Amino acid sequence: MQLFDYMMAHGHEQVVFFQDKDSGLKAIIAIHNTNLGPALGGTRMWPYASEEEALVDVLRLSRGMTYKAAMAGLALGGGKAVIIGTPAKDKTEALLRAYGRCIATLKGRYITAEDVGTGQPDMDIIRQETVYVTGVSPEKGGSGDPSPFTALGVLHGMRAAAGVVFGSEELAGRRVLVQGLGQVGRHLCRLLAGEGAVLTVTDINPRAVDQVVKEYSAKAVAPDQVYALEGDIYAPCALGAVVNDATVDRLKYRLIAGSANNVLAEDRHGDILHQRGIMYVPDYVINAGGLINVAEELNGYQQQRVMEKVARIYDHVRQVLFVAEKENIPPYRAADRLAGERVHRAGASLRMGMPAGAPEPSGKHVPEVRQVG
Repeated sequence: MQLFDYMMAHGHEQVVFFQDKDSGLKAIIAIHNTNLGPALGGTRMWPYASEEEALVDVLRLSRGMTYKAAMAGLALGGGKAVIIGTPAKDKTEALLRAYGRCIATLKGRYITAEDVGTGQPDMDIIRQETVYVTGVSPEKGGSGDPSPFTALGVLHGMRAAAGVVFGSEELAGRRVLVQGLGQVGRHLCRLLAGEGAVLTVTDINPRAVDQVVKEYSAKAVAPDQVYALEGDIYAPCALGAVVNDATVDRLKYRLIAGSANNVLAEDRHGDILHQRGIMYVPDYVINAGGLINVAEELNGYQQQRVMEKVARIYDHVRQVLFVAEKENIPPYRAADRLAGERVHRAGASLRMGMPAGAPEPSGKHVPEVRQVG
């Protein structure tokens, strides 16, 4: 990879590599854009096959965080971090504290939170070394686990998209496949079961599958059977790039709406979905609930205010789908344009010496979207 060429092409401001010999820490922090404010994004710990794979992941994820914050109306930029390692084997207090000291050196340009492979207890440890961390336990002044709010935002966005695709926002009776039963996936299953959806679930962890099947009367399928199934809604809630060359032509769902980041392996896969008449709700629009929740810690946390902002994800999804339908373009292109415009306006304001953040969209004037499909 030609790192500077990639950074220039995708607008990244800074990529920082950290290592700590004693703890075994190998971490990369990518700051994509700070036009709207400091970069906030989670720390992912994963046993990447190579350092280049880790670098590609953090670059893609950090760019998505810029767009996520912009579409959510937050005065924050986009960043992300990855730690190379297996959480169950390599994650120690010494490693996390060394990582916290690394974050501290950036002096607030990057603020972290939990992601795949990390959780609230880890954020509490990191907090011992730096104040630039969110998602810590309430006892330490934080908001706790953000995954319920991510799942709630996905539900709001799913309803908005269902109204366009199926002509009704009701999810009762809809056949929904939830792929990935981590913290967000489990909460989403709980919410969907409450809506009366017909659940099919899959995960590489048999215990997680058994628990959800028992609690929510879901049907279980093996991970390799996902793309042979037919249903209404596909909700990817694990790792990204699940819509790729091997899967894009096999999908038999009318709507894709889940919490996973970077669902599309490449943008062109979003074009193919559009051509096939499958609506894909851009991940960074629909999965912003967790970011909204932890961002509130920076302003004096109030859960009621979080709930109100997470509910606006419905409006944000409707706005994206309206633009996509009006211009007959894939929704991911519409979202990229809307988010990019807000980031660009903020950058122009900064160059003129004006405050960066634009007012948060209220959702009161979101145009109606006609049924399609």
